[in-house]
Parts: sequence; structure tokens; C-alpha cells
Amino acid sequence: MKGFDTVMLLVASNTFMTFAWYGHLKLKTMSRFENISLIAVILISWGIAFFEYMLQVPANRIGFRGTGGPFSLVELKVIQEVISITVFTVFTLLVFRNEHFGVNQLIGFCCLILAVYFTFKK
Repeated sequence: MKGFDTVMLLVASNTFMTFAWYGHLKLKTMSRFENISLIAVILISWGIAFFEYMLQVPANRIGFRGTGGPFSLVELKVIQEVISITVFTVFTLLVFRNEHFGVNQLIGFCCLILAVYFTFKK
């Protein structure tokens, strides 16, 4: 159960972080926000990232073996990176429809899957 909770919190936190890091790029295409200043974008992104931290920190606490969770620190990081790239991919395909993923990206994802395999291999 702690493993599942950790992964779900990481998915939610990475969703917030992806919006904080990349969502503002879509604002430029919206008439209300086309002239928004960089400082305003930074402050909005920080506000969104706050919620990422509110989920990321508990995810790591719950999931870390040193605090009673099922994962080592390295395993937590690899899980987080795979979730991050997955959330980013879904976000990109849904929000930035002019972006595309090709063979190189698929090969990269396969490498990530191999990273997970080797990280968890005993």
C-alpha cells in the first residue's frame, strides 16, 4: 500500500510540476495572457510548484525505506523520473498538439524502462 500511495503522490506532484514548468508556454497563445510579464509567469509557476512540493515531500517520506517505505533512495528517484517523463509526454500530446514523438523518443522510453529494470534487479 505504501508503494501505491508513493506512486500516486508522485504522479500528482509531477502533474503540478509539469504545468509549472511548461504550462506557461501555452499561455502565450491565449489572448488574455499574451502580454503577461516574465515575473508574473515566474510567480504563477512558483504558486503551482508549491502544490508539487506538498505532494512530492510526503511521497518520498512514505516511500523511502529509511522511513518505513518499500523503496531505496535510488529506486525512488528512478520511479520519479519515469513518472516525470510519462506525465510530460501525456501533457505534451494533449496540450501542445503540434509536438510529435518519433522513433528516437520511443527508443529513449525503452531505455527508461531498462533503467527501471536494472535499478530494481536484485
